[in-house]
Amino acid sequence: MDILTALRQEQTKLQHQLKGIETAITALNGSANGSQWTSRADAGSHVGVIRRRTMSAAAKAKISKATKERWARYRAEKAKKAK
Repeated sequence: MDILTALRQEQTKLQHQLKGIETAITALNGSANGSQWTSRADAGSHVGVIRRRTMSAAAKAKISKATKERWARYRAEKAKKAK
């Protein structure tokens, strides 16, 4: 019987902790329901899924080109130092 009492006490303790966590989450989300940080689960569609923004092909190409140019400069400087 002591096990049941201990489990009930643990359950009560965990319920209080959960309520505190829920309060903290609510406080961090703010009162605005339209905030970009609110959970998509609240919206009802695509429960639990957060959509990410996609990058355009032009933007990807521009970033790729700039990265390749940076690496080319890095390799050129490294080759100069090796001589």
